[in-house]
Amino acid sequence: MKTPVALMILVLATPPAAAFPVPTADGQRGDQMKAFDGRRAGKLMPLREIERRVVPTMPGAQYLGFEFDGGSSVYTLKFLRDGQVIWVDVDGRSGQVIGRTGK
Repeated sequence: MKTPVALMILVLATPPAAAFPVPTADGQRGDQMKAFDGRRAGKLMPLREIERRVVPTMPGAQYLGFEFDGGSSVYTLKFLRDGQVIWVDVDGRSGQVIGRTGK
């Protein structure tokens, strides 16, 4: 009777596999770590500064969040306006808007 309870406690106490980062095939860390390292090294602008510049240029749109591409150092900010999704690509080094999709 004690064995099933002990097994259940062990299973519940073990973190899921997703809790352990898995390196990519080429050995690179994830984009999140690239963003952190780039910011710390002074090569990337802080995300909050990029948001401070871009979000006010999107009146009537709801800011939903961002993604970061570590290969190109591009932040993609995602907005929603009138049921349409709008993506704004921003160079993480300069803070300049380099592309936009949607209205």
